Amino acid sequence: MRALRILLIVVVVLGGLFAIADRLAVNFAENEVAERLRTSENLAETPDVSINGFPFLTQLLGGELDDVEVGIGSYEAAAGDGDKKIRIDDLRAHMKGVGFSGDFSSATAASAEGSASISYDELLKAAKSEPTQAAPGVTAKVVGLSDGGNGKIKVALEATVLGTPLPEPVHVLSTVRVEGGDVEVAADGLPTVAGVKLPESRVRAITDFRQRIDGLPGGITIDKVEAAQDGVRITVKGSDIRLAG
Repeated sequence: MRALRILLIVVVVLGGLFAIADRLAVNFAENEVAERLRTSENLAETPDVSINGFPFLTQLLGGELDDVEVGIGSYEAAAGDGDKKIRIDDLRAHMKGVGFSGDFSSATAASAEGSASISYDELLKAAKSEPTQAAPGVTAKVVGLSDGGNGKIKVALEATVLGTPLPEPVHVLSTVRVEGGDVEVAADGLPTVAGVKLPESRVRAITDFRQRIDGLPGGITIDKVEAAQDGVRITVKGSDIRLAG
């Protein structure tokens, strides 16, 4: 019995030492991947990186990590128009099947999926900022975006009739979707201004707009988008995603 107790104590101690070594190794690897990602993507801040799964050391010996979670608080993505940028917030992605080099100088995920958000103020930059003629004597421009409920965006228009601004904004509910890599906002119906129904082609030139989003980290792309309380929530995905190198 004494020998059995000693054996059990040894097993527990070794198990504890292995767990400590495993956590130390995973913390080192997380810091290395985070720094490589910050450098390769030219991020202003070091991202959060979590290597999930236990034990880490067996994954390390196998040369592939099961699940790496990456979090970037704020990211400036290309807006598809010259040097313009659009801010992506709270980008979090799970990278599956991450192969890596021995010094973590390169790492590539077989697949990735995640989410992020774009504030309404940020998305508003894609709309026309100057008043545009909607009909003879009537001009309008988009001045605000907000949650319209049921997955819709409420678009606020500032309208002027015969040189006189209307006292209240004109609102229209719009659908947001992904079209060819763009986030597209399109009115579900046509608003009336001062009781007048406006020509569809002219109104849509004001209410409808698209925002191109390119250059997300590692080559991930936007898959879906939906309206939320503080902005639009986007779903991202990709394959052969480069984390470093």
